[in-house]
Amino acid sequence: MEIDRTLQFVNNHMMLSSGHFVVTVLLIHDLFDTLTRKYKLATPARAVELLNQDGTITIDVREPNEYSKGHIEGAMHITLGRLKEKLYELESFKNSPIVVYCQQGTRSKEACKQLVKEGYNQVYHLDGGVLAWQDQKLPLVKKNKK
Repeated sequence: MEIDRTLQFVNNHMMLSSGHFVVTVLLIHDLFDTLTRKYKLATPARAVELLNQDGTITIDVREPNEYSKGHIEGAMHITLGRLKEKLYELESFKNSPIVVYCQQGTRSKEACKQLVKEGYNQVYHLDGGVLAWQDQKLPLVKKNKK
C-alpha cells in the first residue's frame, strides 16, 4: 500500500522526484569525494601560516588574464591545462608543502588531485580560492612572478 502511494507521488510529481534524485546523487558523490580526498583543505588563514614556513610554494592554476589581475605573492603560475607538462618544474618540491589555488576553488581541486596522483604528499587546496583570500582582506600582487 505504501509503495503504491510512493509510486503515485513520483508519477504525479516527476520534476520534484527527479530533482530529489539528482540532489541525492550529488550529495553522495560529494561525500565520497570528501572521504577519499588525499589532499588537505586550507583556509586563507591556514594558507598564510603555510606560506610563512620555509619551503612552501604556491601554485596559481588560473588562466593568464586572471593571474595578471592579481595573485598571491610568489605564486608560480601554471595553468591547470599545462600542469602535467610542467611537473618537472615542481620535482624538487615533492616533499614540500604546496598550496594550490584558482579563482573559486574548482580548478585547483583538479590540480591537487593530479599532484597527489604524481606523488606529491603535502598538497593543500586553498578553499574558496582567490575570492576567499580577498574576502579575508589578504593582499594580491599584480607583478608577474614565476
